[in-house]
Amino acid sequence: MKRYRLTPLLAVVALLFAGPVFAQTKATAQNVPEIAYDSTPNFLKLPVGTYMGEAMGVATNSKGHIFVFTRSSNTRLFEFDQNGVYVRELGEGNYGFEFAHSVRVDPQDNIWAVDEGTNMVIKFNPAGRIVMVLGHRPEVVAGAVATTNVQVPPAEKYTLARPTDVAWDAQGNIFVSDGYTNHRVVKYDKNGRFLKQVGSEKPGSQPGQFNTPHAVAVDAQGNVYVSDRANHRMQVFDNNLERRAIYDNIGDSWTVCISPGPHQYLFTSNSNPNGNPPGSWDITGEIYKMELDGTILGKFGHAGKELGGFQVVHMMDCRNPNQIIVAEIESWRVQKLVLKPQQPGK
Repeated sequence: MKRYRLTPLLAVVALLFAGPVFAQTKATAQNVPEIAYDSTPNFLKLPVGTYMGEAMGVATNSKGHIFVFTRSSNTRLFEFDQNGVYVRELGEGNYGFEFAHSVRVDPQDNIWAVDEGTNMVIKFNPAGRIVMVLGHRPEVVAGAVATTNVQVPPAEKYTLARPTDVAWDAQGNIFVSDGYTNHRVVKYDKNGRFLKQVGSEKPGSQPGQFNTPHAVAVDAQGNVYVSDRANHRMQVFDNNLERRAIYDNIGDSWTVCISPGPHQYLFTSNSNPNGNPPGSWDITGEIYKMELDGTILGKFGHAGKELGGFQVVHMMDCRNPNQIIVAEIESWRVQKLVLKPQQPGK
């Protein structure tokens, strides 16, 4: 009988897909106004022969350029201009790209890519050069990685374990949601020095604990908003990672986005889950627009394969709170949604 041994790459892939299957929860918020919207057709224009895979992350810079982090035959990071015309690819072939999860752009227009497969957060300057890395990729020479009956070691200061997202405060401090193997949010200073964490390597459901912290965002006051996905809620912390609030009426918070400007809005998606299990379309797929204090202003969107519907919204950009850009896993696309003005009292 032939015996087969996983290559390091296949072992990593096996590990990524060995996680738990999450049940999806219907949002309990009631009488939420519907926000009408249009989806812009043919939004992104890829070069002939170049294809979008799973659209995992999307973000814009101060010029309105769009960055898309996608999983296909290789993990790739594309840049498009404000009209959706292809500009360039960043980071092709770099050591930190294996299994895309999210992309963000900071106030200085640096591009940050979070790679779940290499356990790394990679900072590119606006010119596309790598200027900082957080985390450490497992060494290939270590061989196959066990995927079952593994005791998770204590979370370390500078080693991430399947991180999911990144955000910053006004002082440049860095917040990383770390993510599938660890269940914590880590705060580093602007130079990457560890400061503090909330959560640990163990999942939990108590306040201040996480079960798959899937996304993170920071408001102008430095408060930290965490999509606590498998706990069916969002948790809010102050800048020192002390808990302030829990929003648990919005279903499973897959992603979180906070708009800039003097009046900031909070967006989160109760995304229909991977694989579209039976009944999931009836209770999921919507995106909520909220005040920072958790007041729900409205919702928009629904599960569906056609343009205007969503197939697993994994990330969104809300730099313009009236034009939301969403990245979808299972439709392999990015949509630009133009929200229509809400009527007073609705």
